[in-house]
Amino acid sequence: MTVHVVGAGVAGLAGTLALVLAGRRAMMHEAAPAPGGRARALPDGTDNGTHALLGANRAALRFLSAIGAREAWVEPEPEGLPVLDLADGSARQVALSPLRWIDAQSRPAGLSPGALLALLRLAAGGPDRSVAQALGAHPTLLRSLAEPLTVAALNTPAEEASARLLGTVLRRLGRPGAARLFVAARGLGPDLAAPAVATLACHGAVLRAGRRLRAIAVQDGRAIALDFGEEKVALGPEDAVLLAVPPWEAARLLPGLPVPEAHAPILNLHFAHATEGPVRFLGLLGGLAQWVLVRPGGVSVTVSAADAAIALPEEEIIRRVWPELRLAARRFRLEGDWPPAPPPARAVREKRATPRHGLGPRPMPPRLPLANLALAGDWTLPDLPATLEAAVLSGEAAAAALL
Repeated sequence: MTVHVVGAGVAGLAGTLALVLAGRRAMMHEAAPAPGGRARALPDGTDNGTHALLGANRAALRFLSAIGAREAWVEPEPEGLPVLDLADGSARQVALSPLRWIDAQSRPAGLSPGALLALLRLAAGGPDRSVAQALGAHPTLLRSLAEPLTVAALNTPAEEASARLLGTVLRRLGRPGAARLFVAARGLGPDLAAPAVATLACHGAVLRAGRRLRAIAVQDGRAIALDFGEEKVALGPEDAVLLAVPPWEAARLLPGLPVPEAHAPILNLHFAHATEGPVRFLGLLGGLAQWVLVRPGGVSVTVSAADAAIALPEEEIIRRVWPELRLAARRFRLEGDWPPAPPPARAVREKRATPRHGLGPRPMPPRLPLANLALAGDWTLPDLPATLEAAVLSGEAAAAALL
């Protein structure tokens, strides 16, 4: 039995690992030149985007351990997340764990008893509404905590994001250690994609990049062939397919499949900036930049739910973001030189980074749309945000369905 894994993003990599550990032969096919999907390294070595994990992401952390990469993901801010409000210049170090909010200096701004009660009600669930509606009576907490968490986890503006789905995130963060923050020390290439491919190769899995699946031949409810254009792969009676592609590709290959149709963008900006200090992770409020990851080789900025920013010219993005970074660097005493003129930078735009996590039911595709074909992808788990955690869980679920 050979399982053909189409798509070598995190979902495909996790699904392949589950398959080979169960003794199955796996062949991976990836349309892009390199594996990783949205969590990939770019040709210049920078990341496609900043991907962070929390202690609550147990499946993703377990996957990193399985590929020998767990130690490469470091905790940049163990004492709390440095947050700078660009509107008034105030700065604070916010504890990521709610259990530490008993200390007034570690609380997010606006955490009054009434605001805390509203946050607990949001975490408890109930009728769905937007995050902005759920915390509308507490605008300071909405701005300082709920809105940044919403765009980070759901990649959807608070005005339309599902409070019920954010409540799922909050419940997971309430456990001890669940709010610890981890980032790849060197980057997604050396600290995720490369060790995953190397581990899979040790188990006999083969990766063939630059192969876009053109069509799936179906007969009697089974996939019988995969058309890659110049090559057609016939499937034997015991062969199977794990399809780990974006929703629009899945809908093209399997007409009639229910998939998310509305997507939200993410904008990432990478500055060439050498520092000798440790890896740092900062939050910014009131500006264009939202999250700042500082590594020895450069600085990466992420703008989630970037509906307004995604169309801006690269020169304008750089012009607006660099002064924000300089303010944060001075306020939090970041090492290195932060001159007035911005260093070389590049913008990376993901126009369809994730589904929009708004109100109402989300499409729930079947895990096995064909008898020998299983779906994977963060978008196939409608009860979770489309994150690395969901990607890993979906890959493992698809592998289990085929096994």
